[in-house]
Amino acid sequence: MAGGVQQRSGGGTGRRRRGKSAAMNEINITPFVDVMLVLLIIFMVAAPMLTVGVPVELPRTAASALPTEQEEPLTITLTADGRTLIQTTDVPVNELILRLTAIAAERTTNKVFLRADGAIPYQRVAEVMGALNAGGFNSIGLVTDTDGPAMNGSGN
Repeated sequence: MAGGVQQRSGGGTGRRRRGKSAAMNEINITPFVDVMLVLLIIFMVAAPMLTVGVPVELPRTAASALPTEQEEPLTITLTADGRTLIQTTDVPVNELILRLTAIAAERTTNKVFLRADGAIPYQRVAEVMGALNAGGFNSIGLVTDTDGPAMNGSGN
């Protein structure tokens, strides 16, 4: 490394002064840049993996996204094949209220996001919303996809 102490020359006499040395006043930033580049690469690779990865075909609406909060939101997913997931864990329908009650006791907010495949019946969505309410979550956000045509009110 280039850090350290430089000796001063004693002039033209050929003598060296002992004990007198000047500290280098230049900072070597190469190691700092190397560390920053490695951290940047790590975060660029890790960031896409932080989303909930259950594939669901969300219905399309013209609604805007909700603002984000400090605590990671609880996500309930209803898939087209009839599975119910809390975050990424499969949960049997008869255990849903018990698990939601236990989760609600440990969380600071009662907000939950419901992701339901557009192909499942509305009756199933309503049943899960009732289970969420019984489990202690009364602030339910329905997750939709905003890509696509907006609703025009004509019923099409």
